Amino acid sequence: MSFLLDMHTLHGSSLRWLILLMILVPSYVAGSDVSLWDIPPTGHRVTVVPTSAERQKISQLYQQMGLEGRLSFEAFSLGVRGYNQISTKHRSRLTIVDFSKPSTQERMFVFDMEQGKLLYATLCAHGRGSGENYATSFSNQPNSHQSSLGFYLTNETYSGNNGYSLRLDGLERGYNDQARARAIVVHGAAYVNDQIIRQGRLGRSYGCPAVPRALARPIIDAIKGGSVLYIYANRPDYLAQSMVPRSEMETARADQDSRTQLIN
Repeated sequence: MSFLLDMHTLHGSSLRWLILLMILVPSYVAGSDVSLWDIPPTGHRVTVVPTSAERQKISQLYQQMGLEGRLSFEAFSLGVRGYNQISTKHRSRLTIVDFSKPSTQERMFVFDMEQGKLLYATLCAHGRGSGENYATSFSNQPNSHQSSLGFYLTNETYSGNNGYSLRLDGLERGYNDQARARAIVVHGAAYVNDQIIRQGRLGRSYGCPAVPRALARPIIDAIKGGSVLYIYANRPDYLAQSMVPRSEMETARADQDSRTQLIN
C-alpha cells in the first residue's frame, strides 16, 4: 500500500524517470556493470560487417601466431571481431574456447591482443550435458549441465569447491546471460589432464569451461577483471543470431576446417 501511495505522489518528470529506470534495470547483469547484447529477431538486427582491412589484419594475426591447424579460423576471427566491438572490456586479453574441436585436443587459447601474443593453449572441459568427446548441445538453462556459447566478460575471483575460480558474465541474452545464476565459472579440475584423455575423452563439468589444475591460477590471473571470453562452436542456429555475423570468408574457412576434421 505504501508503494502505491508513493506512486501517486510522483508527478511529471519524476514519474518519467522512474519508468525509464524500470525499463533499463533488466538490461544489466546482477552484481556487475555488464550490459547485455540483446538478440532481436532475424531481419531486425543491425550487424557490423568486417571491412577488408579488418579481415586482412585478422588473417595476418592468425598466421603470425601460428594458429593454423590449432584453432579454427572462424573461431579466431569471430572472437577478435567481438573483442573489438565490446567497449565495456577493461583488459586487452582475449580468451577463445573452440568447441568445434574434441576434448582430447587443446581448445582454450588466451591471447594478449595488445602485444599480439598467444599466452596459453590448453585443454578445456565442456558440460556433461553437452556431449561426450565433442560438445554438440548447448543451453542457457539452469540444471542443464550444458555449456553456453557466445561472448562473456570475466569478473571477480573467489575460492570455492573447485579452488581458485573466476566468475563470468554472459553478454548475449538468451544464449549465455544466465551464466552467473548458473555459477558458470573458469576453474581447475582433476578430470582435465593428459592421463584422463587415455580413456577417450576428458572428464566433463556442469557447464563450466574447466582447465587443468596446474594452469587454473595463472590463466585466471591473466584474464580476470573484465577481459573478453568467447565460446565458439560451428552451430548455425547460434551463428545466425549472433551479433558478430559470419562473413563469407569465415563461412568458407569453417567449411574447410570441417572437411579437414572429417579426413583426420
